[in-house]
Amino acid sequence: MNNSKIKHIAKEVIQVEATAVALMRDRIDDKFQLAVQKIFDCPGRLIVSGMGKSGLISQKIASTMSSTGTPAYFVHPVEAIHGDLGMITKNDVVLIISNSGETLELIELLPSLRKKGLSIIGLIGKKESTLAYKSDICIDTSVEKEACTLDLAPTASTTATLSMGDALAVSLLEIRGFDKEHFAELHPGGMLGKRLLLTIDQLVHTGDSIPFVNKNTNIKDALFTISDKGFGVTGVLDKDGVMIGVITDGDIRRGLEENGDSIFEKTAEFLMSKNPKWIDCDTLAISALELMEKHAITSLFVYSSSTMKKPDGIVHIHDILKTGIQ
Repeated sequence: MNNSKIKHIAKEVIQVEATAVALMRDRIDDKFQLAVQKIFDCPGRLIVSGMGKSGLISQKIASTMSSTGTPAYFVHPVEAIHGDLGMITKNDVVLIISNSGETLELIELLPSLRKKGLSIIGLIGKKESTLAYKSDICIDTSVEKEACTLDLAPTASTTATLSMGDALAVSLLEIRGFDKEHFAELHPGGMLGKRLLLTIDQLVHTGDSIPFVNKNTNIKDALFTISDKGFGVTGVLDKDGVMIGVITDGDIRRGLEENGDSIFEKTAEFLMSKNPKWIDCDTLAISALELMEKHAITSLFVYSSSTMKKPDGIVHIHDILKTGIQ
């Protein structure tokens, strides 16, 4: 098979699946809205069940629901009729997924679900089917054809069903008022967790690490402090210990260009920049990074309280980048 044919097949697969997903947009109707409301009003959890490829899609939908504020888990239909029905309570709502609408394992599970008095929502690929008829709310996820060249392997149908599951999950997310803070609570691990949870107080340098000079300190000594502490900046304090400005190594370079060696005869107060940027200790690391990038600075002084005379910490852009946050 030549390369051009491979590319043609691959593009056709994407096109067929894109068409299948687009069809789902027209299936967002009153039944969909009723399904969202039923799940939202559920005092228990959403139970998602399916077999084969639909079972895998069920697991993904359950995972997405759980991570966006709708407690949910996957129950295998065969395991359910062999004891796992005990995981399902009368307060739950069940979402069944089947492309054929005739999945025997789900059909066998229905009487037990009915006995518990549970509401059943179906994402069904065939409207004229047993599971479609037996669902309290049936959402049509049928597609014109599979992306498989044999029109057999679940491809477009699974993609379409997954998109409908995402539509349910995101709709529920919105009506629950689920925001970034809630999302962070459920995703403490990995890079996502760092972006949403890592705060500056976990990265800040404190104590003797913080560079400070008095306003009457000569520029040469200020330069030594900047070099010694390694942050490219020093805070400037007045006689009462209040930070009134900062000097960066860039300020000194520009001072040399404009004044020559005579700059070293000046004091820190002469060269300092007033009203420097600073952050609270509970600022998210990603927010601090964005502030640094916006103002082209590499360090920020950190205050644990806005009423303090001087900052009690400092953070360098490298401290943030080393965590992997970008």
